[in-house]
Amino acid sequence: MPLVKAKIRVGHSPDADDAFMFYAIAHDKIKTEGIKFSHVIEDIESLNKRAFKAELEVTAVSAFAFFECADKYALMACGASIGDNYGPVLVSKKSMYAKELKGKKIAVPGLHTTAYLTLKLFLPDFEEVVVPFDKILDAVENGEVDAGLVIHEGQLTYGKLGFKKVVDLGEWFYEMTKLPLPLGVDVIRKSLGRDIMRKTTRILKESIVYALKHREEALEYAMKFGRGVETATADQFVGMYVNDYTVDMGKKGKDALHFLQKAAIDAGLVKKKLAQIEFVDMN
Repeated sequence: MPLVKAKIRVGHSPDADDAFMFYAIAHDKIKTEGIKFSHVIEDIESLNKRAFKAELEVTAVSAFAFFECADKYALMACGASIGDNYGPVLVSKKSMYAKELKGKKIAVPGLHTTAYLTLKLFLPDFEEVVVPFDKILDAVENGEVDAGLVIHEGQLTYGKLGFKKVVDLGEWFYEMTKLPLPLGVDVIRKSLGRDIMRKTTRILKESIVYALKHREEALEYAMKFGRGVETATADQFVGMYVNDYTVDMGKKGKDALHFLQKAAIDAGLVKKKLAQIEFVDMN
């Protein structure tokens, strides 16, 4: 059988959990069997916009953005960041009820992020102010906005910094559905063909499994992308979003993705005519 070769550009964000997953590929810890990978590291909103144009062969995208480009990309059943009864946190400077934020200014990390989609499902009426994710707490602190939607390591540190939780959207989603909240997913361009899609997905899964088995060295690599957070915080964050669902979404992860897509369509936030979700079979 001839060796299937391909050059694959992989887009992922400069976050500890993404870097952790790709450690084994980046450092040649596993065999890539003719697949040559190069890494494109950009923030998730930039990757979302590139995905709409199908620029990269493989990329991390927000689940919300994937719904808009499912005609071009298939979903890899590994590599997903899924919050199991936790997720993006809406915070403010003072304790308040969510209903008090109706019509108020809320800082969000991007209009294509799943955090934004989930907030729109939870609180349809608010004025969104797009702020880089690592500046959202500053915007709340400075009074530029009434509340902020916190993702990444900020989910773990906001309390120590004196901010109050209004709602954890992962908890809310779980209460509503008894399902985990799919936030980020890894996708692969359908035009590559079935063989390359399956092989690349299998290699990514091996990379994730390797990192989980060699946690200390993978975390040391991931810390370079942790924006100065403490090792314990980065370790906790990686533990939240690189888990069993990341190795394989399974039925529950897929059900959650379909539920979220239907909710987005019903709310008029995603066009109904877009292609159905296609999963890459790793077997």
